[in-house]
Amino acid sequence: MAMKVTIIGAGPGGYVAALRAASLGAEVTVVEKESAGGTCLNWGCIPSKIMKNSADLMEKMAHSETFGLSLEGAVSVDMEKLMERKRSVISAQQKGIEALFKKAGVTYLLGTARITGKGNLSVAGENGELTDVIWDNLIIATGTVPMALSDFPFDGKRVISSNEVLSLTEVPESIAIVGGGVIGCEFAFILNALGSQVTLIEGMSRVLPIDSVEEECSKILTREMKKKKIKVLTNRTVTAVDTTETGARVTIGPSPFAENLKPKEKEETTEEVSMVAFCVGRSPNSSGIGLENTDVTVTARGWIPVNDRMQTSDPSIYAIGDITGPERIMLAHVASAEGIVAAENIMGDSREMDYHAIPNGIFTMPEVACTGLTEKQAHARGMDVRTDTVLFRTIGKAQVLGEIAGQASIVSETDSGRVVGVHITGPHATDLIAEGTLAVNKGLTVTDLAETIHAHPTLAEVMMEAAMKGSGHALHG
Repeated sequence: MAMKVTIIGAGPGGYVAALRAASLGAEVTVVEKESAGGTCLNWGCIPSKIMKNSADLMEKMAHSETFGLSLEGAVSVDMEKLMERKRSVISAQQKGIEALFKKAGVTYLLGTARITGKGNLSVAGENGELTDVIWDNLIIATGTVPMALSDFPFDGKRVISSNEVLSLTEVPESIAIVGGGVIGCEFAFILNALGSQVTLIEGMSRVLPIDSVEEECSKILTREMKKKKIKVLTNRTVTAVDTTETGARVTIGPSPFAENLKPKEKEETTEEVSMVAFCVGRSPNSSGIGLENTDVTVTARGWIPVNDRMQTSDPSIYAIGDITGPERIMLAHVASAEGIVAAENIMGDSREMDYHAIPNGIFTMPEVACTGLTEKQAHARGMDVRTDTVLFRTIGKAQVLGEIAGQASIVSETDSGRVVGVHITGPHATDLIAEGTLAVNKGLTVTDLAETIHAHPTLAEVMMEAAMKGSGHALHG
């Protein structure tokens, strides 16, 4: 008899796990309460990149004369058409996932899942009808939702979450974005390019205050924000928001996380904006699914801890993706990899998830991407490393594109030359990081990269130049 595998959630973790388990001979059921694709497809990766693509085009058009092009009249954004395109792309992707389920023989149920006991699940459909599902192994892939702050409740109009930003029917004249992490920074550039006056407020000392992001990347991004007239306030926090029919008054004070504040940073200031978007983190979707009827351990905040086999404290239940919490890496492609590991282990393999070479792509303008260790992280591990950097302005293709801001850095062991980290800020950084990820994953050296012929003229030459510099044979960088 086939192994019965049930998966709660059809996001990038859940649907990939389903397809892999089915390919290994399991009888698979997937339960999804909203739409196939999860947060990534519906409220994250894809819709935000659809908006960024339009923002990129707006940026290009704003500098059309640089490329020898003359535009008659002003270029403006039609948010209704942009949202229509977003819905069309998302719908096509959703149908693609559902078609994959059908081809693989996966049973797909729309409804709210609740674990009712060992090996049992109840699914409540939209009409209230209950469907019972029997499972031998369960994979929880329920993801997260935008974190709500009790002091600043979302009203969907003046005070909004990242979800509402992705459904704007018009470009706000001005907006304060609270949170200078990945989501906040991406939206700051997108909305700025579409015509908003943007204020970005971050409680830490830099934008993108993430351990895996080199501080130099944050500095470059801040510089580019200021060039684009994005107002950047670091070491600051929002203390009050007063809404009106036409906008919001934001009171900003010193951050409780800040140290050695400058006199100006200690002052309380206000900003008058059309709306405020809070992009300050995400909360787990773990309540209401019946975990109390299992032996699964849940943290106080609702995250589900797992081992490297993606197994929870209940041996028959696995968890993958964002629901496993910030102790792991909350990225769509990581969820997919975790889904494969979980599915293969359920079907008799013995695999462990490897996180040492995970690419992280941040779709700002310019883009930021990184993999492996920063120099600071390497030193903390007692490693003797060097960092070699090449500016994009030295690369012909970057000059052709008119996108010369940024740099590529390779962190390598001083003695062996082994690549342990790659950090890129610049045009198409999120695509270029693939080479760096391969190098870190396979233990390649800077010499390996330097001796690999790269096509000319391409942006990928920045990796070759940085590697040549790291191996002591710099030519252009």
